[in-house]
Amino acid sequence: MPFAKVRTRIAPSPTGDPHVGTAYIALFNYCFAKQQGGEFVLRIEDTDTARSTAESEAAILDSLHWLGLNWDEGPGVGGPHAPYRQSERSAIYRERADRLVAEGHAFRCFCTPARLESMREAQKAAGQRPGYDGLCLRLPPAESEAKLAAGEPFVIRMKVPNEGSCVIHDLLRGDIVIGWDTVDMQVLLKADGMPTYHLANVVDDHLMEISHILRGEEWINSAPKHKLLYEYFGWEMPALCHLPLLRNRDKSKLSKRKNPTSLLFYQRMGYLPEALRNYLGLMAWSMPGGEEKFSLAEMIGQFSLERISLGGPVFDLTKLDWLNGRWIREDLDDAQFAGRVRQWAFNESYLMRLVPLVHSRVSVLSDLGPLAVPFFSGVVEVTLDQLLDGKLDRDTVSVALSVALGRIEGLRWEKAAIEKMLRDLATQMDEKLRDFLRPFFIVISGSPVSVPLFDAMEILGRDLCRARLRHAATLVGKPLSDEKRKLLKSLQANDAEL
Repeated sequence: MPFAKVRTRIAPSPTGDPHVGTAYIALFNYCFAKQQGGEFVLRIEDTDTARSTAESEAAILDSLHWLGLNWDEGPGVGGPHAPYRQSERSAIYRERADRLVAEGHAFRCFCTPARLESMREAQKAAGQRPGYDGLCLRLPPAESEAKLAAGEPFVIRMKVPNEGSCVIHDLLRGDIVIGWDTVDMQVLLKADGMPTYHLANVVDDHLMEISHILRGEEWINSAPKHKLLYEYFGWEMPALCHLPLLRNRDKSKLSKRKNPTSLLFYQRMGYLPEALRNYLGLMAWSMPGGEEKFSLAEMIGQFSLERISLGGPVFDLTKLDWLNGRWIREDLDDAQFAGRVRQWAFNESYLMRLVPLVHSRVSVLSDLGPLAVPFFSGVVEVTLDQLLDGKLDRDTVSVALSVALGRIEGLRWEKAAIEKMLRDLATQMDEKLRDFLRPFFIVISGSPVSVPLFDAMEILGRDLCRARLRHAATLVGKPLSDEKRKLLKSLQANDAEL
């Protein structure tokens, strides 16, 4: 039976900073639902218990509110399909997974991680497509029950046809044909009882009455698994629409190594939410008249899936800067501009975080100027001479900046963790801490003498610090000596193992 109304959703994972790609997908889901008189749902995919954090969830929710993409159902709002955090719905997934096993659509897999790794290595060596080989699928039912009774750990995998093709209808691309021989026997329920993305999303989208799924094109190859699950459950599948991925200038997938990707960066830099929202709309859609500057209400009023372009949209900061400038000049009078400036960085909450750092360092209030500059700037302009005006040679500075850039990614962003990371790196590189930190002071504050480094980094945030470190690392370049190149590879290899 057809869906009663249009309902779309966004389902971010709270495992890091809120991503601009999440906002892009959310915007298109929001506009489609509102243009159709429907509803927009927010769901939190926090089944990765090792990486999900309450801080990340709060940042995602705050960022979407900042952009004006408010949800009709979800955390903080409630609704008839609560709870909206997948970690609170584990019993629902377990029951559905058990039903699939009982009906013969899924099976228990008792293979150990070591056996699976050995299997993958053998497939790789033989030039075969990696995928589960079906060992436990062939277990006699009595043996499977015996292993279960003995308490052996297991996952639940779905059964997949071994011949023929699956036809996926996409609202933008038409019919997409994918051979079943390319589809793995996906794990649906992990050994800890938590669901994988594939099971949880199919179950939740059905129970939450989602009618249309607008998501990134990277999920196209997963669509056969989802269609098969809908068939196994006997449910109607929502309409699918796979949006083009955001790209870097070199056409590669948008990544934080080449572009700022966190919404927190754009907030901290002073972009207007109207402008960023407008720019994300331009990424894969256009107004009928070709206007590049438009409001959310205007986008909703003119929105249609037919106007979405499948070309890889390039996320260009220069174009965003231009558009943001237009919004500032054309839509804010002097009083509104002053209000936005206060809201951006001259609000009491932000200023009170700075006061303890500068209070004891001023004799007259005008001393605040140089001390405050780093906190009201984007990427601090520094020169190569400044970065090398210390006891560390160029290659050592290059290694320090490169390794630090990698290590800040998985770091809990607080003063103690930042300090430990940099102290540990100084020790590993056998450098005196004072000498080692000098280029970092310059990168973050523009001066070797400023407010406390670790406090400043915590307040500025991961993305702004990343942008400043990346800028400095580009200035310094890669290490030239064999010794320092080996050191860099050794430190990065050790980080990868961890």
